[in-house]
Amino acid sequence: MALTGGVTLAAAQAPVELTFYYPVAVGGPVTKIIDGLAADFQKENPGIKVKPIYAGTYQETIVKVLTALKSGEPPQMSVLLSTDMFTLIDEDAIIPFDEAATSAEDKAWMKSFFPAFMLNSQTGGKTWGIPFQRSTIVLYWNKEAFKEAGLDPNRPPASWAEQVEYARKLTKRDASGNVTQWGLKVPSSGFPYWLFQGFTTQNDVLLMNQAGTETYYDKPAVIEALQYWVDLSQKHKVMPTG
Repeated sequence: MALTGGVTLAAAQAPVELTFYYPVAVGGPVTKIIDGLAADFQKENPGIKVKPIYAGTYQETIVKVLTALKSGEPPQMSVLLSTDMFTLIDEDAIIPFDEAATSAEDKAWMKSFFPAFMLNSQTGGKTWGIPFQRSTIVLYWNKEAFKEAGLDPNRPPASWAEQVEYARKLTKRDASGNVTQWGLKVPSSGFPYWLFQGFTTQNDVLLMNQAGTETYYDKPAVIEALQYWVDLSQKHKVMPTG
C-alpha cells in the first residue's frame, strides 16, 4: 500500500474524501470485503470518507494511478505491487510513511510488522509502503496423483533432488512417448522473477541488494538455481518448456 503526497495528517482532521485504488475488477466477493473495511473505517473516523476505486489488474492499476497523477488528481492511497515503489519514487508521486507516521503510536504500529514483510517496502532508509494482502509462492500437490505414483501423499519433496525424483514418478507418457501428465510445473510467465526468487532464496542467495541498485545474476548460487529450473524441462523432462 502506497501513500501519495496529496494527504497530510492535518488534512485528515477536516472532513475529507480519500480515494483508494484497489487492484481488482468491479464486483465480486473481494470488493464487498473492501467496501466493508472502508465502511468500518468511516464509522471510527466520521470526518474521513474512503472511496474505493476498483482498477482491474495490478498492471492496469499502476497505469491508472500514473494517469491520475499526470492529470493532477492522484489517489491518496493505492494497493500496488511492491516493485511499483521505484516507479512511484521516480515520479515523485509518493511520500514515505516516516513523514506521516510520527507519533509514538504510529511508530509502534510501523514496527509491528514482520521485518521480512517490510523489506520490499523500504529503500534509502525509508518506508514507502505498508504490507497488505502480501502473497507468497506455495507448492500445491495432488494427493491422488502421489498415491498413484507410490508417493506419500502427506509428504512433499524436501529438497531439489527429491523434487526431481518425485516429478519423474509423477510424469506420465503414452505408448508413443508423448507426455500425458507432467510431474511438475514452475511457471515462467507472468512474474518469472518472483518464481525464480523462490529457487535463489532456497539456495541462500539474494537477487539484488536492498537499495535496488545492484543485481547478482552472475553469482554462482544464482546461476546454479537458474540451471536447476532450466534442467527440469531440458534435462529431466518432467516439466513443460516455456
